[in-house]
Amino acid sequence: MVINMNEQLEEQLKGLPDRPGTYLMKDELGEIIYVGKAKSLRKRVRSYFRRGNHTYKTKVLIEEIADFDYIVTDTEVEAYILEANLIKKHQPRFNIRLKDDKTYPYIKVSINEDFPRIFKTRIVKNDGARYFGPFADVNIIHKTLGLLQELFALRTCRKDLRADKPEERPCLNYYIGKCLAPCTGEIDVESYRQLIDRVCLFLSGQQGELIKRAEEMMYQASERKDFEKAAHYRDTIKALEKITAQQKVMSGKNLNQDVVALARNEEDWACIQVLFIRNGRLIGQDYFIMEGSQGDSDREIMGSFLQQYYDQAISLPDEILLGTMIGQLDLLKEWLSGKKGKKIRIYRPERGEKKRLVEMAEDNAVENLKKELIRLKYQRERTTEAVKILQQHLGLAKPPDRIEGFDISNIQGTDPVASMVVFKGGYSSKKDYRRFKIKTIEGPDDFAMMQEVIERRYSRLLSEDKSLPDLILIDGGKGQLSAAYDILCKIGLAEQEIIGLAKKEEEVFLPGQSEPIIIPRNSAALHLIQRVRDEAHRFAVSYHRKLRSRRLTHTMLDDIPGIGPKRRDALLRHFGSLAEIREASIGQLKAVDGVSSKTARVIFDYLRENTRP
Repeated sequence: MVINMNEQLEEQLKGLPDRPGTYLMKDELGEIIYVGKAKSLRKRVRSYFRRGNHTYKTKVLIEEIADFDYIVTDTEVEAYILEANLIKKHQPRFNIRLKDDKTYPYIKVSINEDFPRIFKTRIVKNDGARYFGPFADVNIIHKTLGLLQELFALRTCRKDLRADKPEERPCLNYYIGKCLAPCTGEIDVESYRQLIDRVCLFLSGQQGELIKRAEEMMYQASERKDFEKAAHYRDTIKALEKITAQQKVMSGKNLNQDVVALARNEEDWACIQVLFIRNGRLIGQDYFIMEGSQGDSDREIMGSFLQQYYDQAISLPDEILLGTMIGQLDLLKEWLSGKKGKKIRIYRPERGEKKRLVEMAEDNAVENLKKELIRLKYQRERTTEAVKILQQHLGLAKPPDRIEGFDISNIQGTDPVASMVVFKGGYSSKKDYRRFKIKTIEGPDDFAMMQEVIERRYSRLLSEDKSLPDLILIDGGKGQLSAAYDILCKIGLAEQEIIGLAKKEEEVFLPGQSEPIIIPRNSAALHLIQRVRDEAHRFAVSYHRKLRSRRLTHTMLDDIPGIGPKRRDALLRHFGSLAEIREASIGQLKAVDGVSSKTARVIFDYLRENTRP
């Protein structure tokens, strides 16, 4: 029996293909609230709308589904990859989400050049260079590069040096002993390459060779009675030994491993710990708090983490050791092995040295979860206090537990929209956000647009006999506030608490008062209303950009001869955006349902000849 359905959804369900793909569930505001993948879109998406043993979380999701979209893929692995990308992009609140966007630094050795450079990078390419890492602590990289430069005086310039095209004069670094001047042929390719090989030995975990080389140079300097230089090498050796000691030896084998473990508490918070082992040495660790994991199993949380984490990884280990097994392990192995170009082992060790590594990761996950919860508790207390302090500064009768913030976004009056964000108890409540298309105002008149939105919002609350907010916040100074307050008075809400926040000096204005209220810059109360104002601005701008992009995209596609609404929507559903359609080849365009070879050629030629954005 079908549940929670309307005519639009019924028609969409009938047209679902029996093919792999990714589906996007949307609420009544058009916001993406869940992203999933399926071996068969027809079977998977339909299952949501039939009675069954759904979990509580799924039942809540189903109640909010007002629309859905889908993207067909050729294989389930492609759907798996696309699902990770879409979760990262949209951060749907019903998905388990990895919020962390950090990329880790690597050391790159450009061995594909005549005279290689050694430098830090966060981008790994298939360019013939060697990459070492990742390093969780960037300071270790800076220390290591500094030591290598001191020891070997390798070049740091970004010039494209060629052995057969030497330059006339070296730079200043050569004269102060900080570069061997390969640019002028002071050192040949073979000799320079020998130095690079020693550096790579060190970065591969064989620090002993480099320390031995530094000791030789120290003794040579001492024999020359160059005691200052000898002391420098002595200090360098101590620093190298310190770095080596920091990298705990975990295995006699030169394996690259990630060790991933999970910890949860009574409140259902989840923390994932990752240990980075490179060439048998523990070089760093990191942890991640997973959002939206309440009610999900350990297997689901670990699976979601691995999918999202390795989607953004720029280098993959040889082995991934897990503390918790996951479903669809074969799918993960196939994807990551294809991404790395060689087979990756992913498993949960049951005994021995690798089991102890997992236990170490689990212990650290427990400790980091405790630490994170202490931090969150402090934030909650500070936020609760901010609401009380704001009440005092504004002279309100009660704490502003519910704050509604408004902003307008348009470009010279085009595609004008407004946003309303809601904060409850100092925290954003995204399910209560609202977006408005401006309906009655022509041209760039922000004051009139604000009046329209305020009237629409609060007239409706009054007619439906719903509760009013404790405080309304308008993004702007006296003018914007006055316009909004005039409308409140018009509809009989003259007693409603409302303020304006002017961005330039962060001044707070109240109706009928010429002088602003100055809240101290370091006050938690000011930080709270700044968050409301900034969130309203972000939400308004994102909606405006979406509408403008949709208008321009639809206009351009509609202008192509032979492209009607059905083909236009099929193209957008297949590629996701106009930019991706522009980049598509004729063969890729032909893969879209309803697009013939002739039409693909027309689309291809038109989009390359047309220069509009």
